[in-house]
Amino acid sequence: MAISAQMPATTHAITVLEGGARIKAALDKAIAESRTEVLTVQPGGGRSEHLLSEALERSRPLIERGISMRTLYQHTVRYSQNTFAYMDKMAGARVEIRTLEELIERLIICDHAVAFIPAEAGDSMALELRHPGLVQYLINVFDHMWRRATPLQEDVPYESTPEGITGVQRSIAKLLIEGHVDEAIARRLGMNVRTCRAHIAKIAAALGSGSRAQLGYLIAQSGMLEQDS
Repeated sequence: MAISAQMPATTHAITVLEGGARIKAALDKAIAESRTEVLTVQPGGGRSEHLLSEALERSRPLIERGISMRTLYQHTVRYSQNTFAYMDKMAGARVEIRTLEELIERLIICDHAVAFIPAEAGDSMALELRHPGLVQYLINVFDHMWRRATPLQEDVPYESTPEGITGVQRSIAKLLIEGHVDEAIARRLGMNVRTCRAHIAKIAAALGSGSRAQLGYLIAQSGMLEQDS
């Protein structure tokens, strides 16, 4: 029996953007055409003054048109004075920043029309998505993270353990016993490897661990991760 199916009309639903210049041009065009809201996910730690200045220049036309912006960073930006200086410069604009411990890869959504995601590691290739279903799916992902995130002006609801292990260190401990190496932990939590290893050393000292293998056992036995249940 023959089955007929109506194929959807061909559209530029997914466009591969190669090279920094082409990616920037596509982003600039989408932002210039925005009329309601721009959503961004920016994983990693604190940004340099140069990068935040570029972000401010890119955002200025949006601010002038009264378009709202919501941005998700990782908790580690809270240790960056540049981030708070950036917020001061955005004062009065319709800009909200929240933070989470872990984020997905970089994401930019302009209105409900277009989204940009990385196509590979690094900044040399991106995908421009214009299929309404794909864009809406990514908006839903963003909103799910947004509801769980903490406004930048508020304290992250971390509690230290009786051993003096901080919330960040508990997060590192959780990833340690899941088998992640230092570099992967640092990347997921948006910090450099040296900082990550310093935290691991403090966890080991607090629990009296003499080796990496023993540290995993002591973390599991300490009950410190039960606070996250």
